[in-house]
Amino acid sequence: MKTAIPLFAVALAALSLFRPTPAEATPEDPAPGALLRITPDGANPDPCPLEHTAVSADLSGPVGRVRVKQIFRNPLSTPLEALYTFPLSAHGAVDEMTIRINDRVIKGLIKRRAEARQIYEQAKSRGQLVALLDQQRPNIFTQRLANIPPGARVEVEISYVETLKYEAGSYEFVFPMTVGPRYNSTHNPAYTAKGVRAGHDLSLTVNINGAKQFNSTTHEVVPTPTGLALRNQKEIPNKDFILRYKVAGPAIKDTLLAHRVDALGHFTLFLAPPEQTKPADITPKELVFVIDTSGSMHGFPLEKAKEAMSAAMNTLHPRDTFNLITFSGDTHLLFPAPVPATKDNLRLAQQFLKFSQSGGGTEMMKAIRAALAPTASQDHLRVVCFMTDGYVGNEPEILAEIERYPNARVFSFGIGSSVNRHLLDEMAARGRGEVEYVGLQDDGSAAAKRFYKRVHSPLLTDVRIDWGNLPVQQVYPQRIPDLFDAKPLVLTGQFTRPARGEIRILGNTAGHPFERRVMVDLPASQATNSAVPTLWARTKVATLTDAEAITVLGLQYKLLTAHTSFVAVDELTQSEPGATQFIEVPAEMPEGVSRDKLMYAPSSMAQSVSGATGRVYRAAPKTSESEPIREERKQLSAPSKLDALLTARLQQAGPTEKIGIRVFLSTVNESVLAALRQAGLTIVSRPGQVRLIIGEIEAGKLVVLTRMAEVQHITLR
Repeated sequence: MKTAIPLFAVALAALSLFRPTPAEATPEDPAPGALLRITPDGANPDPCPLEHTAVSADLSGPVGRVRVKQIFRNPLSTPLEALYTFPLSAHGAVDEMTIRINDRVIKGLIKRRAEARQIYEQAKSRGQLVALLDQQRPNIFTQRLANIPPGARVEVEISYVETLKYEAGSYEFVFPMTVGPRYNSTHNPAYTAKGVRAGHDLSLTVNINGAKQFNSTTHEVVPTPTGLALRNQKEIPNKDFILRYKVAGPAIKDTLLAHRVDALGHFTLFLAPPEQTKPADITPKELVFVIDTSGSMHGFPLEKAKEAMSAAMNTLHPRDTFNLITFSGDTHLLFPAPVPATKDNLRLAQQFLKFSQSGGGTEMMKAIRAALAPTASQDHLRVVCFMTDGYVGNEPEILAEIERYPNARVFSFGIGSSVNRHLLDEMAARGRGEVEYVGLQDDGSAAAKRFYKRVHSPLLTDVRIDWGNLPVQQVYPQRIPDLFDAKPLVLTGQFTRPARGEIRILGNTAGHPFERRVMVDLPASQATNSAVPTLWARTKVATLTDAEAITVLGLQYKLLTAHTSFVAVDELTQSEPGATQFIEVPAEMPEGVSRDKLMYAPSSMAQSVSGATGRVYRAAPKTSESEPIREERKQLSAPSKLDALLTARLQQAGPTEKIGIRVFLSTVNESVLAALRQAGLTIVSRPGQVRLIIGEIEAGKLVVLTRMAEVQHITLR
């Protein structure tokens, strides 16, 4: 006999159907906006297993230590397995994970990824409480927690260290709160429905050594004796927290952080930038402006990008040439090749920009190639300005493509409240440019002015370091970026013995040679600055492509990587094996992102409850070798193949309801047509000789079409 699978959803307008009125409410009632588990008859709502995330950051000088505590509670009468996809700093080095239940603390162990998964599955099959932390992308992580006993509270604490951005006299600390919907990616979390809360919230406190003044443009903050905190300690986690602050004392100066307790020492060196003393560079530039018009940029993000790009084009010098490219599913060039920045050409560009509309997927690769491909001009330096939220799933391929064009400069602009900072930072770093972030409340024209200054008045180019006779090795970055702003050079490396010597910073400023000498002391013994080796290892990992080399480094430095994971097993907590219920914790859609135009299929687990999209509790597979829920979703839906309107239509359709569709194919032959019919498609027509089929199919059978290799795209008819 089959039993009904209970659902949970956030009830907003429908909340009164399932909860007492305020006069009848009790202290045990879930808070308004809480994520609820709803049984088929609408009774007995229970809150979501992830109740709260508490963030604490300790910032001292250029280094920060951040602790993220995720508080889970099992609302069911059976053991629970939870999966949560969340972001962390793109530059953070995760080096600790613990779980706490009652008064016990279990420290996570770093293992090879496959070994950690095996330990997790075995502990889960034995009914033991177990946690698994994986890195899916440098800034996207998944936390699995199995066999949470009924009614139990479990805390998972993750800790990471990072270097802080410093520019123009201020430090910057960023904490991301949600994962944006990546196009054509298998690492998207489940998202709540439009107008629906995810149920979990977030608190954040920041302790700053020597803080003088601080400001956040994204959240309301209040001062504390040691720093500051969010005014709302139950914040909806739907946008990045950005803090800029100054500390007492002079501007940043040359600083060496060293750690050495055995034969091999590690250091991080911060070198103060030179002063701006030379006039602007008037060498002609070839500027290519590229703007993302995909569905995730719909509405306010695209208007903000247009504002910044329009202002940037107005800064062009008459000797410059330029072009304008828009991209979503297709790439559109305004001119076949860059043209002079005349009034007529700029007017055409402003009109082209004004009437650009959003829609489709984020097919960035075509735009990358079109923008970076060299032209016949030998007198102009190619400068490419990308404005995007970076919501793509093929980051490695995009970054590799940028490195194929070493003579171009790439400046990336992140537009939105929770953008893909890993991709945007790396695009600028590998393109030897600079990154700028423009929030939905920020001034786009101010960002454009900073772009103009960086392009025409860089502080220091062609930077290199002469280490003299100092015994240093494996210093990163190997290719030092140009300096476009008043921010320090940050170098991290190893040293083999104590030494004292002079280094030379060399480069060019406004076409003239630059040199500065700095005395460096590498200590014989230094027990403090224990985070420095971790920061060095995290920096080196970012340069590696060999899986085994990354694994060995991660194990040696106890560092979470794409090939090493943290796993923690509580052998004292015992649940009945095989009785586990599974929940994937939903994420908030980033503030400002419109769902209406997204080329993103919702989770296959989503169903409709009282007009709101809910999530499904399902029995965990009985086999200990169950596949990750992410793989299950990948098999059941193909986000890159489904049109946004079709996706929205599927959310409303019953499984047997017929839907009219257009199917775009890579090839058409009798074998493919037979396979389409076998999948349940009724073919209505085949227009002309194009690779297009018009037909209709039951909504529940559409998933079969997405699995066919010949099917490239499916739209609503």
